[in-house]
Formats: sequence, structure tokens, C-alpha cells
Amino acid sequence: MPPNFKAKTTQGDIDFHDFVGDKWTILFSHPADFTPVCTTELGAFAKMKDEFEKRGVKMIGLSANDLGSHDKWIQDINEVANTNLQFPIIADADRHVAFLYDMVDQQDLDNIDEKGIAFTIRSVFVIDPNKKIRLTMMYPASTGRDTAEVLRVIDSLQTGDKKGVTTPINWMPGEDVIVPPSVSTPDAKKKFGEVREVKPYLRFTNVGK
Repeated sequence: MPPNFKAKTTQGDIDFHDFVGDKWTILFSHPADFTPVCTTELGAFAKMKDEFEKRGVKMIGLSANDLGSHDKWIQDINEVANTNLQFPIIADADRHVAFLYDMVDQQDLDNIDEKGIAFTIRSVFVIDPNKKIRLTMMYPASTGRDTAEVLRVIDSLQTGDKKGVTTPINWMPGEDVIVPPSVSTPDAKKKFGEVREVKPYLRFTNVGK
């Protein structure tokens, strides 16, 4: 279970576990406000609001600055990306949440800001309705994330949970999925219908979108 915390956000005070509730949630962090890579990322996530909502996914960001800074930065994000950012952004000026979630690595500890506090890396946490962290992604501060990959991971996890399958490399919704080794081929055929066996341990089927 992800560590719980209380924090101030651009949409009011939250208890993180209460915020997650029984929904899929993406928590993603940013090194600082008014930084170029972060601005492009938040604009892109904001534009994908409808796609995440279709999948029942809540989004919440985090940046290592205070609320006043966040509010001004959101204006820039909306202007640059021509969007309307609607998800909350956590104020984490003291890096409390960043350290709680190990969003700081050794290089960050060597690169500190003017207050002597370490910068944070770009982290993504995908949390399921049972409040389990199902995926973490860690990017260096210099590298922007791939929003399409975050969405693809959500599709994979939700399909796997619903259908009892796993997904192969570069899988996209609607493509063939993998029958887990724990399911015998006869049982797989009863459950899924057509099963294509490449190797005894590598069997494909299709469960649709």
C-alpha cells in the first residue's frame, strides 16, 4: 500500500488515501514549477483528461514548490498547451512526499536548490482501487515522460485484472494477449475460445478491447 500523507493542493487539503478512494490513480511528480520539461508534461496530461476519465483514472501531480507558485504556473501551462488543467497539484516545497515515495536519487542529492534541498526526479506511480502500487516509472529530471505509455500501462493493467491475462511487448488494446502459465491450454480454450500456441509456455488469445 502506498504511504499515506496529508498535503495542501491546488484544489484544497487532501488525505491521499481518501483522495484515491476506490479509483485507479496516477501520482506523478515534477522537479519544480516554471521548468520547461514539466510545463510540457503537465500540459499533455491535462489534454488527456477525457482519456483517463474513460478508464476511471484520477490524476494528481506533485511539484516541489508552494501553492502560490503552483497557481501562477498553471496559468502558464494552460497558455502554452492551450488547455485547462483540472487535476490537483500537491505543494511539496519541503520534499516530504518526495522522500516518502523515494522520488530523490543520489544525483538529486548532489544537485540541490538555493535552499539546500534536493531536486526530485520525475516519478510516476499507478495505484489501483485496492490502494496497491502496480507500477512505478522513474525518469531523470532532463527527460520528459511519454503520456501515451502511461495510458497504455493503465489499459494493460485493467485488461489483465478483468480478463485474467498478461500483455506482450508493445501491446495495444485489441491486440492479442498472453495466457498466463498458471492456466492450462485446455482451460484457456474453455475460457477464451481460440488459443494460439507458439510454445507450451507462450500462448496467445484475444479478448477484444
